[in-house]
Amino acid sequence: MKIIVSHPNSNQFNRSALQGFLEKDMLSEFHTGIALFPNGLLDRLASFPTFSEIRRRSFSPDLKNYTHNWPVLETGRLIAGKIGATFLTRHEKGIFCIDSVYNSLDHRTSLRLKEAKKRGAKGVYAYEDGALKTFREAHNLGLSCFYDLPIGYWRTARELLELEKERWPEWSATLTGLKDSEEKLIRKDEELALADRIFVASSFTAHTLKNYPGNLAPIEIIPYGFPPPISTRKYEGINNLKPLKLLFVGGLSQRKGIADVFAVVDKLQPHVTLTVVGYKASDNCRVLDENLSKHKWIPSLPHSEILKLMRDHDVLLFPSLFEGFGMVITEAMSQGTPVITTERTAGPDVIIHNENGWLIKAGSTIALEECLDYLLQNPKSISEVGKAARETAKQRPWSVYGKELATAISEHVGKANASKLRI
Repeated sequence: MKIIVSHPNSNQFNRSALQGFLEKDMLSEFHTGIALFPNGLLDRLASFPTFSEIRRRSFSPDLKNYTHNWPVLETGRLIAGKIGATFLTRHEKGIFCIDSVYNSLDHRTSLRLKEAKKRGAKGVYAYEDGALKTFREAHNLGLSCFYDLPIGYWRTARELLELEKERWPEWSATLTGLKDSEEKLIRKDEELALADRIFVASSFTAHTLKNYPGNLAPIEIIPYGFPPPISTRKYEGINNLKPLKLLFVGGLSQRKGIADVFAVVDKLQPHVTLTVVGYKASDNCRVLDENLSKHKWIPSLPHSEILKLMRDHDVLLFPSLFEGFGMVITEAMSQGTPVITTERTAGPDVIIHNENGWLIKAGSTIALEECLDYLLQNPKSISEVGKAARETAKQRPWSVYGKELATAISEHVGKANASKLRI
């Protein structure tokens, strides 16, 4: 089976999916905003410091003949971000906002389907917010629609995050995910309704879809992969003279549980230290600014430097309230850094409590504090759990995710064809 794939700005899980499709000879076309290939014009342009960021859009040469670039809006979005022209990227309204980028690519992909079908394409694989026009046209042409939902369903998000606004009202400004327009939310629901199969990366994401007001296609859970794990790591003993080194990596929003992190760390000092890596979700949150001033804060780092920072810390804190997966979990585990996370992440899919990490109740500062108290009393468990985390990472490289996804789609199509033959 050949499929058309679209993703406006790509990422690790999209690239791994593409590789899996390539290896099974399933890829018909790939549509994206910017794609850089070795020795091409963009590759040469990326050698200049001003444009070095587009190196993140590098793809395997194997994909070159399948790839269609639509770079104008995505380039505008990147430039607007560089020069601070926020009015150009204003949520849902700016000419270069992420919604414009997604909608444009969705439209352009939809226009390619009729020709792709003539060349043997049987389905399309698209991601949330960028699938509606593609799926509508695919249905008209009799193509299968495969939908990727990277984060939980919006109705569940609103339900849970409204509770956070009541629990931490002073952090409400950071809950930016509640700002989507009614029009955008209707589009999300129609995308789901049109899907023939829905792929998610965590049990929690699948669970959130129970709030969908209607029938849905089958949902398949395929967890993401782990980065290559480090081969060795030394764990320094923790004692009364050396505090526990804690790390938080992610957007500085209460959706990620950052208020809980600050509250617990304040109670446990001087027995712990905290490093925070991530952009502020809002520049209008006084309590966030106050807490950041008390700790080491790094707004942004290259990915390789984040991995190094993980190795330099004892534990990653990720008490997220609503997460489709949480790739920092698997990144930290690959570095032998154990993770404390919640049941509203991919934690339950990759972590066994007190064996290769720790699972706590979401939205509970008490649970987070009790877990850290346990580690302060049992410091040897950090190295034991960290080693087990690294072993877990060895078992699931990113290639496994791509292979499992490609196999799942092949099996779905095989069953569908068998059903048609019986009819």
